[in-house]
Amino acid sequence: MTTRFSETLKKLRAERGISQIQLAEQLFVDRSTISRWESGSRLPDNMMIARISKLLDADINILLNAAAESDEFPNVIMVDDTKIILKGGIPVLEAVMPNAVIAGFTLPSEAVEYAKANRVALAFLDIELGKTNGLELCRTLLEINPRTNVVFLTSYIGYAFDAWSTGACGFMKKPLTFEGVKEQLKKLRYPIWTGDIGK
Repeated sequence: MTTRFSETLKKLRAERGISQIQLAEQLFVDRSTISRWESGSRLPDNMMIARISKLLDADINILLNAAAESDEFPNVIMVDDTKIILKGGIPVLEAVMPNAVIAGFTLPSEAVEYAKANRVALAFLDIELGKTNGLELCRTLLEINPRTNVVFLTSYIGYAFDAWSTGACGFMKKPLTFEGVKEQLKKLRYPIWTGDIGK
């Protein structure tokens, strides 16, 4: 875990001669929110980061990259059109990543809307998702945030070759297992802080 975003925000704000109160007023948030961002205890979402970059006249990519490397509570999603798979998989993800914010979706469209509103650090995607397939969903998620780690889930190992061509960083056979997820976390293209997964 790092505090790169908090340090970056404090530095940019100080360089512009803006107080926490002034920044909070311009962003329409409470001063305590700015304080939490600068202490490293919380991170703003992508939409708020865009507003911050505009107000501070700063390169949004600098702030986004700093946030991606500082995310203490990473957003993790699992997408599968079978509810029973989600019901069995979500508890495994919660056990392996106790500090992550985990959300499950049966509809790819809902996952896309979530990704647009929240910075998704890691996505576990079924490949067969009804009319939409996980390969297409992967490409969409990476368009929204190129730093999203994508791990494909499937019962059919034959999809592996196609899966690698999408920019994904992992491939797992169902069902999810505690040890299997732990192994995948070691292979992420963009490592995330996941809490003490050894316990």
